[in-house]
Amino acid sequence: MLFQLPNDDQLYQALLDRDPTYDGRVYVGVASTGIFCRLTCPARKPKRENCSFHATVADAMEAGFRPCKRCKPMAPEADGDPIVQTLVKALETDPQRRWREDDVVRFGFDPSTVRRAFKRQFGMTFLEMARNLRLREGFTTLADGGKVIEAQLDAGYDSPSAFRTAFAKLLGVAPKELKQDAMLRASWIDTPLGDMVAIADDHALHLLEFADRKALPNELKRLSKTVKGQIGIGRNAVIEQTAKELERFFEGHSDQFDVPLVMHGTPFTKEVWTALRSIRAGRTKSYSQLAKDIGAPTATRAVARANGTNQIAIIIPCHRVIGADGQLTGYGGGLWRKQKLIELERQYL
Repeated sequence: MLFQLPNDDQLYQALLDRDPTYDGRVYVGVASTGIFCRLTCPARKPKRENCSFHATVADAMEAGFRPCKRCKPMAPEADGDPIVQTLVKALETDPQRRWREDDVVRFGFDPSTVRRAFKRQFGMTFLEMARNLRLREGFTTLADGGKVIEAQLDAGYDSPSAFRTAFAKLLGVAPKELKQDAMLRASWIDTPLGDMVAIADDHALHLLEFADRKALPNELKRLSKTVKGQIGIGRNAVIEQTAKELERFFEGHSDQFDVPLVMHGTPFTKEVWTALRSIRAGRTKSYSQLAKDIGAPTATRAVARANGTNQIAIIIPCHRVIGADGQLTGYGGGLWRKQKLIELERQYL
């Protein structure tokens, strides 16, 4: 179990409030109907005496309940939410469109409801997702050797300054500062949990982060300073290997990553990151357990800080560290991703 369930009275109140906090973490079985639901199910709420609460889908099914056809508790939340499903499909159909709230309204959706739904599922709003996708088009153009003006137009920006500002905000550097012949190459990798930025030289991977991570621009600035600005764009064999290993990981074929890594950190942080790689997929540890593993039982806070500065996501699995009470704790890529990763890795046990 990933965290300690609150008592049933608290969970019933969460059911009445349709609290999204527990989506994917708690399910309610309704004795009067024989079905189990998400706590956010839009159906009429059952009486308290008819409710039982279960930590997993398997627990609910073993108790004799069948899945609700309205909230679809056996499907990922994005698949069960028609708002998310409709807008993601629209975005995939027209990625270069400059989406605005007016467009959301034309679909018949309330903008505030859409913001909450996307933040809950993806850690970003629909409009932020659309902007990132447009910037990615510009990034790809630059990686293919295109000029900045071509990248700007491919990203759907009329103003060069607006494109540079948006690009710098996402990646921490202006487009013109990315060199074609640099020692390190930056590229984009698709994953089921969102786009990732990978940076590697011809021998090893230096950075792998979700593109919407708030700390990414600062991480890129530090890395750029370390390599004296030698960060360019494009793919190389190391990034291709990283992409293939991530694909196998998400498809459930392998939890092994063999791509060579360069860890930019102090000896202590490198020791913590090495210890993280010893945690088996499907298992979790607390910060205090990790501190004991490296022979520093009083350094729990320092271990937590080192965990938070990891800049090679998934491969150095900082998502496998949870609070001492079993609660999911902070994760730079978003708690929703942390939970998805832990759930995905159970199959590797």
